[in-house]
Parts: sequence; C-alpha cells; structure tokens
Amino acid sequence: MKSLAPRQWLWFALAATLLFRFWFAAALPVTADEAYFILWGRTPALGYYDHPPMVGWILAPLAALSEAAWLMRLPAVLVPPLVALMVRWALHGWYRGEKARDADTADLAALAVLLMPVNVWNVLITTDTPLVLFSVASLLVFARAAERNSEGLFFAAGILLGLAFLSKYFAVLLGLAYLVWAVTSKKPRAFLLVFLGGLPFGLLNLYWNYEACWCNVMFNAINRHEEGGSGWSLATPPLYAASLVYLAAPLLWFAWRGRARLREACQRPGERALLLAWLLPLAVFALLSPVKRIGLHWLLSFMPALLLSVTLALGRRELVASVRWLALLAALHMVPIAVIAALPLDTWKSSRLYPRLVFPGRIAELTAAVAPDLAGRVVATDSYASAALLEYHLKGPVAMFGRGTSHARQDDIDTDWRALDGRDIVILRREAPAAGEYQPYFRGVEVKQLLIGGGSYHAVIGSGFSYPAYRGSVLSDIRDRYYRIPPRLPVGRCYFFERYFPG
Repeated sequence: MKSLAPRQWLWFALAATLLFRFWFAAALPVTADEAYFILWGRTPALGYYDHPPMVGWILAPLAALSEAAWLMRLPAVLVPPLVALMVRWALHGWYRGEKARDADTADLAALAVLLMPVNVWNVLITTDTPLVLFSVASLLVFARAAERNSEGLFFAAGILLGLAFLSKYFAVLLGLAYLVWAVTSKKPRAFLLVFLGGLPFGLLNLYWNYEACWCNVMFNAINRHEEGGSGWSLATPPLYAASLVYLAAPLLWFAWRGRARLREACQRPGERALLLAWLLPLAVFALLSPVKRIGLHWLLSFMPALLLSVTLALGRRELVASVRWLALLAALHMVPIAVIAALPLDTWKSSRLYPRLVFPGRIAELTAAVAPDLAGRVVATDSYASAALLEYHLKGPVAMFGRGTSHARQDDIDTDWRALDGRDIVILRREAPAAGEYQPYFRGVEVKQLLIGGGSYHAVIGSGFSYPAYRGSVLSDIRDRYYRIPPRLPVGRCYFFERYFPG
C-alpha cells in the first residue's frame, strides 16, 4: 500500500477484479440454480413459486437479447463494484470538509468491498444479487436521512427497501433494524415513512400470494423447514461463526477491539443506523444457528454496513489492515480458481462429484445422445435442478416428473399434467430407476442407459401417460405435503387445486 495512493489501488483493483469476474462468468457453465432463475427471465411475472420476482425482472431484458452465460451473469458481475462505488460516495459525504488524513478513507473502504472474498469469485446470478444492491442503497439513504432528519429520504429508503423485499424476504431484517432505530431515536414518524415507501411492494407480493396458493409463504415459512435443514445441531453454530470469519474476519476483529468507540458512535444518528443494520441481523442469525444452517449468501447484504461502521467509528489504521488481509485472501482465491477452471472436465473423473459435474459440463453431449428419442415426446427429468438446466439448454419446456422436493417447485405452476394425458414422455435421470417405479403411470416403459464422458445417465421412455393414475398417487401426495394452506390464510385462487382438485 506504500507505492500507490489508495485511489490508484482502488482503480487497479476495480479493473483487475472486473476482468477476472468477466472471464470467470464466461468460463463457468451455467448452474442449475442459475438456469432456474434465467427461466424466470424468459417469462416475467408478478411472482414465482419460492421467491419474489425481482431476479426474473432484471434478467428479462437480458434474456431477450441473449442467454449467453456472461450476459445472464452481468448483474452479478457488476453489483460488487456498484456497491463499492456507493460506499465510496457515501463516505465522501460523511468526510466532506474534514481533515486531510481522512481524504483516502472512502477509497480504502471501496477497495475493501471489492476484495471481500465472495465479491472476488461469486459471479452466479441469484436472488441475492438484487437483494444486495437494493438493501445497501436503502441503508445508505436511510443513514443519510437519519443524519439530516429528512422525511423525503426516509420515504426513499422505504422505496428501496420495497425493491429489496421483492428480491428476497431477508430484506425484512433490514426493516427491523430501521424499526429499532426509530424506537431508540424516538422518531416513529421516520419508520412510518419507510413503511409507506415500501408498502406498495409488500402489497403486490401479498396480492400475488393470495392468487397463487400462498406458495411463497408456504415455501419460506413451512415446507422448507419441515422437509429438512432444521433441528438442533451442535455443528451449525460453528459453521455460522466460520462463515463470518471467512467473509469479514478483520472487520469483526477491529469492531470487537473498538467496541467502546462503536458505542460512542451510536450517539450519532447515521452511525447508529449503520450499526443496527449489521448487528441486529447477525444477532438474529446467531439465535437461529443452533436450529438452522445459516447460508453464506444470507450474510452478504449486511457486510457493507459492517464495513461502514468500522470505517466511521475506528478510522484509517484499522481499515488499511483490513484491506491488506482481504487483498491477500483475494489473491489466494483468484489463482487457484483460474487454474481449476482451465483444467479439462476429465480431471475430476475419479471424484464422487463427477456425475454431477458431467450434467452441466457436458449437457450438449447428453442432449445429442438422447435426441433420437425426443421427437414427438414430452421431455422431463426426476429433479427440479436437472429440469431447469435442461430447459435452459433445450430452449423448450422440460417437466419435473414425480414428487420432487420443497425447493424450486415452479414446475407446479408451469406444467399442467391434465394436458399430457396419453402422451409419451422421456424422463432423464442420473440414477437407474427402481424396478416397476414408472409402470403405474404408463402403458409401457423402456429404460436406456446413456454413457457420457464416464458418467452414466438413464432415459426412461414412457408410452401413454395416465393422468388419472398420476393424480391419484403423485399429485395427491404433493397436495398433502406442499399445499396444506393454513385455514387462517384466505385464498383467492390456487392453481394447484383449480387444476387437479377443484372444490
């Protein structure tokens, strides 16, 4: 950090990380989760099965141009530098007119954002991409509103929070931080303005759920917890702690060492807002960690608030040390990622993960091998992940045959099994089917093994699909497992009941 000024380091890091991220975005095969969201971009809607619609909305104009991996990942590539520049802009406002030694602080903070580990390697498009962008924008506007006691800025922060809410429900935690700030600051009107700004977006999501079986609510509040991932565990709290260390070890260390100065900073309205915006969500996750595995991506939208707190309360020395640590970590990520990405897929042939890697890495070979059996038949898979990835590559509908899991059930909305009665269906799957698994639903069944790059796949060719048999077994089970809507929720319409179980 001695040879170049912080601003020069910032522009160098911005260029280097952008080049790396653009390359990685183009080199990495599209994942199943990404394919799932790209399909949302093909058909913009007011909502989708498991999350609000924002990621589909931001992908829609890009998908209209091309579905090339690098273009679909463009929002994910650009959000970290955008957030870094937003942080820099905010700190310039805080430090404007102050002494010269603080002139470089904004550049160092922006540099720290760019070098956070996930911001170096994560180019995957997910619901977290717009969540991070709108959450950070809302927080910065709210903190400025708290400093100036500006009603217009509080309302604007609410609008941005509403956009974050339409990205992912974790935005509620940021809203909770705003509420605590308003209560501790004795400014209830501030939270009322935030609430009014975000209200139209919440009402839109409420209306869509009312007309769509409450599927967002069912998934996020009930089904995903009943199916697995919840329950007391001694392993999950250490995993949560490890995630925090990985994302922001130096920042957390300096925040702990300088906790007295952070408490002092709480007397200033804007800095209290920043502190609550990361401390409260991380405390909520800590309370949940004994019974729930906290995903690394759950924490991303709260890290810039932590950085801003440390920067404003503790100053340049701690920030320089943090940047040095993050720069070292960034280099330790970029070099092995570049080497691994350049290796041929067959390098991993002895790995247990190889069959899973073959599907996205050699999907063109798979579709070519099964192409003679696809003509005139409906294409399906036995998992939602495979269905989304195959539909992305085939540019045509791919159904998910069977019960599936609580996750990614958009196919419940997209596929009407009544219309497939009597049709022939090809079901692609990694594992060989159990004897007699598909016989109840077809007049005849043939199983073909497909050998692709050392991986084994199977095509189940079913003739004469029986919708009544499928409804009586599979769809009834899906209804009982995933559509047990609590009686206290008023239902406007429900696609699942209207199609398969009217009345």
